[in-house]
Amino acid sequence: MADLSVRIGSLTLRNPVMPASGCFAVEYAEALDLNRLGALVIKSVSPNSRAGNPTPRVAETASGMLNSIGIPSKGLDAYRRDVLPAYTRFDTPVVVSVSADTAESFAEACETLSLPEVAAIEANISCPNLEADGMAFAMQAESTYKAVSAIRRRTSHPLWVKLTPNAGQIALIARAAEDAGADAIVMGNTVLGMAIDVRTRKPKLGNVMGGLSGPAIKPLAVRLVHQCHRAVRIPIIGCGGIETADDAVEFMLAGASAVQVGTASFRDPAVMGHIVDGVAAYCDTQGVEKLASLTGGVALDAQLTDRWLRFAQQSG
Repeated sequence: MADLSVRIGSLTLRNPVMPASGCFAVEYAEALDLNRLGALVIKSVSPNSRAGNPTPRVAETASGMLNSIGIPSKGLDAYRRDVLPAYTRFDTPVVVSVSADTAESFAEACETLSLPEVAAIEANISCPNLEADGMAFAMQAESTYKAVSAIRRRTSHPLWVKLTPNAGQIALIARAAEDAGADAIVMGNTVLGMAIDVRTRKPKLGNVMGGLSGPAIKPLAVRLVHQCHRAVRIPIIGCGGIETADDAVEFMLAGASAVQVGTASFRDPAVMGHIVDGVAAYCDTQGVEKLASLTGGVALDAQLTDRWLRFAQQSG
């Protein structure tokens, strides 16, 4: 049987499959053995209490869904008291995802959550930055570097930095995160979208625009993972439209060391277990002894690689 373990910086995970933040709850344990997953990524928490965005917050699309949840949160104290213990009882590394609106509040929150029971911190810098008129930190290399370096100064915990697919020049932004001290990159998040009810002529989301997720964004996410893989030396965790074991393998061939599953879990809470089983079956049928050997293994001839590198440099 193949070795499914992967390394993300200093962490060794039993397999590369984990939930995406915000698409998972401890109640999934009723449908899935959470001890089979590589890690448990908890929904993002903000330093202070936050109500979230106006309703409706979710709209179904042809190949996925739009959401504008707004990362509601009861703050760090409630998170440590009521949320974290529900996850740390499992024999699976726990990753806390943090959202904040200034670099300093990011750093303070990550320092507070640098607890022994926390295996890693995911800094969701896809969220709005109040110091830049609400533009997400991860939209620019400079603000990415500022936020990540502020966090790095306040914690020695493994630090995963979640980028956004809405940014241009993704390679520069990934390198900025690496240079600032990130141990891994999570690529990526939802793609900004909008839907309108043609009968009421009103937006389907209360916040007008929201994040598109699901199969529709997978080719975009695979491309972004590959660009980041060519730009940085740290591990990449791929995310975006993963529904099957083949999807997970595709992300790994593009350059991911691990994957996060989001929207698919809403339809089938047990899907991550199926993906783990499917990846193991793929390795057996393909003669892969160590799953980690697939990372970055997409077959490109030299001429095509040269053309791709020129394109990647031009498009960021």
